[in-house]
Amino acid sequence: MRIGVLSDTHISSPRETLPVALLKAFESVDLILHAGDWIDLCVLDQLRPLAEVRGVFGNMDRPAVRCTLPETLELDLCGFRVGLIHGFGPPSGIETRIAQKFNRPPDLIVYGHTHRPVFHKKGKTHFFNPGSPGDSGFTPRRTFGLLSLGEEIRGEILSVDPA
Repeated sequence: MRIGVLSDTHISSPRETLPVALLKAFESVDLILHAGDWIDLCVLDQLRPLAEVRGVFGNMDRPAVRCTLPETLELDLCGFRVGLIHGFGPPSGIETRIAQKFNRPPDLIVYGHTHRPVFHKKGKTHFFNPGSPGDSGFTPRRTFGLLSLGEEIRGEILSVDPA
């Protein structure tokens, strides 16, 4: 299963669009996960034609987003327990804090909030943060991610910006 992953899109108007590189990459995915800070639900209109979209709200989201989406989501995908959450607080210690939000440790936690792309394994849990495709204020590049779930969990961080 191929999964497109994004977070921290910070789009507040239908006039704003997701990057073309991201939309092209997501044309071949089975599912899209958004880890919060959509700002406005108009982002869904851009993603829904590409694949099923599942998401959570983030700390910057408007009330309409918060009323529509949960704070956390747990999914069973290809035999893996996947937790989806935005994240909260300072970047330091965020993975410990977000892991505590799930009753049982997931095999994979997808999160956002820091705008810093991450893919690594800590203990038995993989952590995947796609970064932000629209705001590189906290990192040198704008990014999104792809996950492949099969016999194992594989993650890839892709840059919106040309190399």
